[in-house]
Amino acid sequence: MSALTLDNPRPFKTLFSPEFGIFKGLAPPDPIDEIKWGYDQGFRAWENTFLKNRPVAEQERISKTVQKLNMAFGQFVGTLTFTDVTFAGRDARLRESVLADVRASVEIAKRMNTRIIHNVLGVSDPKLPWDFQMANAIDLLKRIADIYEPHGLVMVMESMNHRVDHPTMFLHTIPQAYALAKAVGRPSVKVLFDFYHVQVQEGHLLTTLDYAWDEIAYIQIGDSPGRFEPTTGEMNYPNIIKHLHDKGYKGFVGLEHGLSKPGREGAQAALNAYRTIDIQ
Repeated sequence: MSALTLDNPRPFKTLFSPEFGIFKGLAPPDPIDEIKWGYDQGFRAWENTFLKNRPVAEQERISKTVQKLNMAFGQFVGTLTFTDVTFAGRDARLRESVLADVRASVEIAKRMNTRIIHNVLGVSDPKLPWDFQMANAIDLLKRIADIYEPHGLVMVMESMNHRVDHPTMFLHTIPQAYALAKAVGRPSVKVLFDFYHVQVQEGHLLTTLDYAWDEIAYIQIGDSPGRFEPTTGEMNYPNIIKHLHDKGYKGFVGLEHGLSKPGREGAQAALNAYRTIDIQ
């Protein structure tokens, strides 16, 4: 591990959680070296959405590195589809496929020493009444809770906006996610609050955050428009981060965005942005 850089000698106060490749052009390409580089920049957490696609040996190397550096590993996706009606429908084959993914994610979580698993709720069925879709999702979420709770695991579900990015996704607002979490009523089923998606779909960011606070277990960020790094768009991220801090939030803040500029310049701009918005 290299020494801390002179420009960034201190850890971030916020538990910012980068994704592999987000600082391409600055960070080395090997995932292990990238995590070490991130540590040197002040990051004390890491996440990987598509971790389950990596070989087990590579997952183990990543986990070992994160733990050796006394960092925390955040979310990875356990089950994901952008085409199938999984949670909103009753297709037995699709629902069993979800549960198989969920069972497999238990072992990945143990391997990575994390409690947080991000499960995507699939697309909606325009031919099925909405309340039936909600009931179907509640039923499947309860079955997932039965799998996760003996292991102390927590699944988070993310609302994805219809207006710009994901017009067919079942879960698309925070009130809907909150209603699902309340209906399931289990500590293993919570909400992922992605500020970018919420800004695009519904706005009223801090009011919405506060109302749903008791069911929120994970935060992700990106600016709007464009879903680039903070400070590039209309969202007041210094105020957002301060609000989270004032509420006592000490959990993960995932860096879920692209870069506004290509290459090294864009990566450096993103790194600078996180220094700017961090608690001072």
